[in-house]
Amino acid sequence: MSSGKYSGFSDVARQALMLPQESMLEVKSKKNKLYIGIPKEVSFQENRIPLTPLSVALLVNNGHDVYLESNAGQAANFSDTNYSEQGAQIVYDTKRVYEADIIIKVAPPTLEEIAMMKPGQLLISALQVATLKPECLQAMLAKKITAICFENIEDEGGTLTVVRAMSEIVGATSILIAAEYLSNIFGGKGLMLGGITGVPPTEIVILGAGTVGEYAARTAISLGAEVKVFDPSIYKLRRLQNNIGSRIFTSVVQPIVLEKAVTTCDVAIGAMRADDGRSPCLVSEATVAKMKPNSVIIDVSIDQGGCFETSEVTNHTHPVFRKYDVIHYCVPNIASRVARTATYALTNIFAPILLDIGEQGGLKNVIWKKTGIRNAVYIYQGHLTNKHMGERFNIPCKDLDLLVAANH
Repeated sequence: MSSGKYSGFSDVARQALMLPQESMLEVKSKKNKLYIGIPKEVSFQENRIPLTPLSVALLVNNGHDVYLESNAGQAANFSDTNYSEQGAQIVYDTKRVYEADIIIKVAPPTLEEIAMMKPGQLLISALQVATLKPECLQAMLAKKITAICFENIEDEGGTLTVVRAMSEIVGATSILIAAEYLSNIFGGKGLMLGGITGVPPTEIVILGAGTVGEYAARTAISLGAEVKVFDPSIYKLRRLQNNIGSRIFTSVVQPIVLEKAVTTCDVAIGAMRADDGRSPCLVSEATVAKMKPNSVIIDVSIDQGGCFETSEVTNHTHPVFRKYDVIHYCVPNIASRVARTATYALTNIFAPILLDIGEQGGLKNVIWKKTGIRNAVYIYQGHLTNKHMGERFNIPCKDLDLLVAANH
């Protein structure tokens, strides 16, 4: 009798338990399926890749398709097998990668790559305004591409998240490079970067108290070096002191004090950035000529012109040259030297953005909700939306908010 009484109830309970599963499936089917293409980088000595195999697995598990050009991750020590095991489709024809709806890459696209892109595509890549050619910009506008410049992506706190991540890597790595070139192996002074008992520590001068300067100072201090930091901004110097948590030598840029510090130091690191245009040149050729023989200059700001008058662009194959018997290291893309670490840093930023685009039903809704992504869009459906680029290339610029609102 009782079993009959509860048998009907158990059927109802079973049906009730099934309801949440049905509603979850219904929500999932509303998602926008993404077709993501990752081409192999063709830029000189660009070793990074925007997504790791585990990020690809995350995207594939969320119902998206990822097309990866063969050997795209090889320079960062990720094999095709690593990616295919996580669900990526390995493609051997570059043109096929560019058939995807979303192209994500590290270096800015070349004219040849833009020619392979299809109309209305979404591109996520670096922009590098200083080296941007007007013909590349016109080619993207003509194809009605929507382009996001990842240097301008901001997080919830308003920080330029990719720039910050790469600056942390570059700051720490610059000190490790200095340690190499101070040693006898590379014809340096034969000094150990850190101090040991009874031996005076190595002196390092850092120009710039931004993220690069902070992480360079942090790494140098942890290795036992003596650090001096110069910056025109008292605010940045105070922030660096507070972030590091110990009192170090800091100074505003006063020519006499700076010259004395640079001419007596073992390593000078240039990490001054310009918001627009060329980085400030703080150290003259005459000052470099007075530096101690076999001292090391690492000009991190070389991609914006450099902080030292004697700096000239070098590359990872021939990274240094000597002038006035001072070793100059002026490689622009230091992060490519530690490509795997840089890739992990990039994937932490890009994977959530791609998932968001899928979850929100397209980029338009993400732009509408997130100012950090909206600020990084410089072309929207073939319209230039970046005011500074419009002025520089004399191209009419449209308001992104109005374009999105009109299509919303």
